Amino acid sequence: MQFEVERIVRTSLKEDIGLGDITTSVTIAPETTARAELVAKEDFILAGLEVAAEVFRMLDADVSFEPLRGDGSPVKKGEVIAWLKGRAAILLQGERVALNLLQRMSGIATVTAAYVAEVAGTKAVIVDTRKTVPGLRALDKYAVRMGGGRNHRIGLFDGVLIKENHIAAAGGIGVAVERARQQLPHTLKIEVETPSLAAVEEALAARADIIMLDNMSCAEMRQAVELIAGRALVEASGGVNLDTVKEIAATGVDIISVGALTHSVKAADISMLFE
Repeated sequence: MQFEVERIVRTSLKEDIGLGDITTSVTIAPETTARAELVAKEDFILAGLEVAAEVFRMLDADVSFEPLRGDGSPVKKGEVIAWLKGRAAILLQGERVALNLLQRMSGIATVTAAYVAEVAGTKAVIVDTRKTVPGLRALDKYAVRMGGGRNHRIGLFDGVLIKENHIAAAGGIGVAVERARQQLPHTLKIEVETPSLAAVEEALAARADIIMLDNMSCAEMRQAVELIAGRALVEASGGVNLDTVKEIAATGVDIISVGALTHSVKAADISMLFE
């Protein structure tokens, strides 16, 4: 994770500062020091504070970054979440990158927490998807965990999920699962996407470990859960939002994957203010 944080921060700073911060260089004396605070402008779940700190550390190791809250904690509008002290030029150069990452991560944690709250009392767990901003996946998925959710596979390299196009290209669910089973180690589970009850039966016959119910109605999901009867883990996917997630959880599924946790999240409102 630290390697990914450093890579993302380094790339983001290079993108923003480029050959130099023109405005700061022509208005602020190099020796000027300042103290600043990060302030919540609304209620949210905090995530990414250490990432924000890394932005300023990478620019100048002498910058003091004092967090007042921890990742995963609820923050109220008006709360100060961290203090910074150092050269004013450095604080100004790091401000936008630090806030961009912190605000996005906190937004993800906040919406994840809302989904988790909706399914409380059921066995369903909320998980993310690969619908993340390219290059920011490690941060997006960390933020989901800070909101109380769990991570699906990180990428194509760490899990087997046989989707409709794999099935079409392979020639059917049974063929695809059998080919996968012949080549995979016993430590990897096989998940199959199914759009219908007939496809669920095929996945069961192929002995899939996880069956994804894709864009099914809640009535179909209940039937699928009864049909599977504990022989595989059941994941619900597609058409999931805060208005539908509670009803989906009530069908008895084990996992609910939600692309909206990361693909269209609203950033939390945070400001950096000089004293």
